[in-house]
Amino acid sequence: MRLAVEAAQSKKAAGITVLDLKELGAFTQYFVICTGFSTPQVQAILSEIEEQLHKTMKRSPEHREGRGSAEWALLDYGAFIVHVFGEQARRFYDLERLWRSAPKLVLPDEPEEARGSSSFGDIPAADNAVAP
Repeated sequence: MRLAVEAAQSKKAAGITVLDLKELGAFTQYFVICTGFSTPQVQAILSEIEEQLHKTMKRSPEHREGRGSAEWALLDYGAFIVHVFGEQARRFYDLERLWRSAPKLVLPDEPEEARGSSSFGDIPAADNAVAP
């Protein structure tokens, strides 16, 4: 999952938030939620996540939704689901509010390496979250 977050950051995704759903008996362990500001940016974020996970881990999403939309799209990797929203759709669906009892990690919009740190703290590595 960390690789998905890094890929989203590399395409300037905003408001990256990780919700830990493990203790809630949800259908997945984590949601990765982020915002893109245009159709091309939303598509670039999705493409970069898919490319990096496939190149590094030989993993493809189990399911995709909304690929051609600037409003909302998702990539389902089983143990985690990436939601990429346009600004208006993110406010409308407000997954953080719907899953408000889940522990939440909000990441800065600026990538870690730009701040001189490589620590992701509580974000699980992708290999732990997407075992084949």
